[in-house]
Amino acid sequence: MKDVDFVTEERCLRPSLRIALVTETWAPEINGVAMTLGRMVDGLIARGHRVQLVRPRQALSDRAASGPGFEEVLARGMKIPKYDGLRFGLPARTRLFRLWSRQRPDLVHVATEGPLGWSAVSASLRLGIPVTSDFHTNFDSYSAHYGVGWLERPVAAWLKRMHNRTAVTFVPTRAMAQDLRACGYRSVEVVARGVDTQLFDPARRSAALRAAWGVAADALAVVWVGRVAPEKNLPLVLEAFAAIRRRTPNARLVIVGDGPLRKSLQADNPDVVFAGARRGEDLAAHYASGDLFLFPSLSETWGNVTLEAMASGLCVVAYDCAAAAEVISCGGDGLLVRPGAAAAFVAESVVAASDRDLRARIAEAARRRSESLDWERIHDRFATLLQHVVDEAQAALPAFIPAKATVR
Repeated sequence: MKDVDFVTEERCLRPSLRIALVTETWAPEINGVAMTLGRMVDGLIARGHRVQLVRPRQALSDRAASGPGFEEVLARGMKIPKYDGLRFGLPARTRLFRLWSRQRPDLVHVATEGPLGWSAVSASLRLGIPVTSDFHTNFDSYSAHYGVGWLERPVAAWLKRMHNRTAVTFVPTRAMAQDLRACGYRSVEVVARGVDTQLFDPARRSAALRAAWGVAADALAVVWVGRVAPEKNLPLVLEAFAAIRRRTPNARLVIVGDGPLRKSLQADNPDVVFAGARRGEDLAAHYASGDLFLFPSLSETWGNVTLEAMASGLCVVAYDCAAAAEVISCGGDGLLVRPGAAAAFVAESVVAASDRDLRARIAEAARRRSESLDWERIHDRFATLLQHVVDEAQAALPAFIPAKATVR
């Protein structure tokens, strides 16, 4: 890969590419990967590229969508065990081979590493189509949270083998790029993430919503947003909030999201507000109506919620990894703690909860920082990197020799 500078790269002005994008998650599923891919597809289409989206059928009534520069191909899928609301695609190499033989894309981009993604890599290589991939989720580390820790090494080997069959693996952070290279991943490029600062805005703060939570105007609302699942480290959020409440008795914890742990956590924590899954402006209001955002997850490759909280004008306390490590200056526009230092996370959460002026200063700086995280520059970089992969693949083809030419 040619090096493409994140700051100085030009907008992609080449002729449009036909890109087949393969993913096992897509809206209306609620997760960071689906949201990010939706943004990336919109960015590619806005730059004149055509996108064929290949994804599992989400329900029997599901119908393939189409529009300017966009078409969907629906594949077979199954629910992921213990992860309601998400599916993985079943193997489909033969179908994809036939599909792309009839209508050949310039490039195949595989966004997820399930059986459908593996099939797409295999079909692409067999057809000689350049293929790239995303590393969105630490599936190998998830295994310990779901009682199958013995799968961690086989899953890690599966991931590396699949990604090393592609021309480039895109990751969201510099730290992840370094980690994967150290583990033997051969070609890794960083494509960061942005945040919609028009949607996520402090102006969406709602006194009515805070009242519905049982939070007085001058009281503290502590917010957490995400999938209510084992890998998110929610017990530490509850521990930190218990410590906060010993100092600030009228504080309230609001958990926004749904997932396999919600039922048990809600039963065990009747004083916590469980708001369920929220979308769009409703989600943005839930962020903006809080005062402090706690995020001790160690399983993120990025963590869109960190940026969304910052854009919403919240003071964020997070481990120094993933998005937080990339965008937060500790003490300036957020508070960071060494990854895994649970006692320090609790202590820092209590400090932030107890100091209104500190929260206000950090929240204002966080909003300013979020305004610099422009999706358009990220879309430019992604489109440019895909074009380089296509250019390099074409340059590697043997030169065409006319039939009547004399070969000396």
